[in-house]
Amino acid sequence: MKVPFSPPRIDEKIIRAVKEALHSGWITTGPRVRRFEQMLTAYGGQKATLCVNSASAGLELMLRWFGVGPGDEVIVPAYTYAATANVVVHCGARPVFVDSGDDFNVTAETVARAITGRTKVIMPVDIAGWPCDYDALNNVVNAEEYVRMFHPETPEQQMLGRILLLSDAAHSIGAVYKGKRTGSLTDISVYSFHAVKNLTTAEGGAVCLNLPPPFDNQSVYKTLSIKALHGQTKDAMTKFEGGNWRYDIVEPGYKYNMTDIQAAMGIAELERYEEDMLVKRKYIFQRYTEAFSACSWARVPPYENSERISSCHAYLLRVSGLSEQSRDVILRLIYINEVAVNVHFVPLPMFTYYKNAGYNIADYPLAYSSYACEISLPVFYDLTDQMIELVIDTVKHAVEKVRSGHA
Repeated sequence: MKVPFSPPRIDEKIIRAVKEALHSGWITTGPRVRRFEQMLTAYGGQKATLCVNSASAGLELMLRWFGVGPGDEVIVPAYTYAATANVVVHCGARPVFVDSGDDFNVTAETVARAITGRTKVIMPVDIAGWPCDYDALNNVVNAEEYVRMFHPETPEQQMLGRILLLSDAAHSIGAVYKGKRTGSLTDISVYSFHAVKNLTTAEGGAVCLNLPPPFDNQSVYKTLSIKALHGQTKDAMTKFEGGNWRYDIVEPGYKYNMTDIQAAMGIAELERYEEDMLVKRKYIFQRYTEAFSACSWARVPPYENSERISSCHAYLLRVSGLSEQSRDVILRLIYINEVAVNVHFVPLPMFTYYKNAGYNIADYPLAYSSYACEISLPVFYDLTDQMIELVIDTVKHAVEKVRSGHA
């Protein structure tokens, strides 16, 4: 493949950081994880951060902490990766899908229409790194009408007294909304550090706590640390301090902890993230936008305006007037020329499990129309100018060929 889709950046800084972790003799959760959590808290502006082994684990952990279970509903986008809804199903609750807006994200209006007396959580997703309209979403959960509809059933729900706003920020570390970074925009946000993400720890994620009073976010962090490690009251590092080995199991928790090897990668990347990684990704977005804005058929994605700045995670190009079948022909033509592209995402009601559960894609027309004509272009740190030009030329040629009927 002349241009891969999204390989991680593995350079000498990353290799050195991992080697230092290996040579330290401490490879499970330890001092590097704690340092990474502190760095993430300072970077995002949230009140506390817990690192976990995936964003999926982080989302499920927070749903279970809030007491989400059978009979409850969680509002999620129809247009997202399966993890967003799957974790709701794992908890025994029902995902309530809502349609997309024109920028791929959910809108406060569609979310508000989906709220019922069973709604416990709203989970917006920052698709491709573009932040949702969080002022509008925060206004929804705090609106008197929806506060009255909320029926708390657990101490955490009673303390919050309203629907929880839990942001799936898997794509959007470093994104900005009205001067604040994701991590500090909702009650709780969850990052992903999967291999294809802007900031990777191979696998991994982080729970960003920003709960309002009377919550003590540090106390919640301690509770989550226990819940994320089989209900164990001390992690390995604490048990070995001063021979203080004795611990208790206070609940049947989970195995969600991050390792120091992963954190070593994260620390190395976060140290240069703002001035290096985000700069390069924005440059790639600018090049694509300049090239495709001149095409009458192209709908380029937003990545910066007066209120929002994207993390530039994925470049979601839409081809106007395109059917799903024609889009797939374009994808094949691009692949033949050894340029890797992708589609973000197949709307969840189109998958067998969710179809069998009674969801119908016809109920989410904007999600489907965006999906049907969308092509995700390569965006990664080592993408060269020559590669960018090859992507642009290949995509243009493939689209024009299909539009002219010569494919």
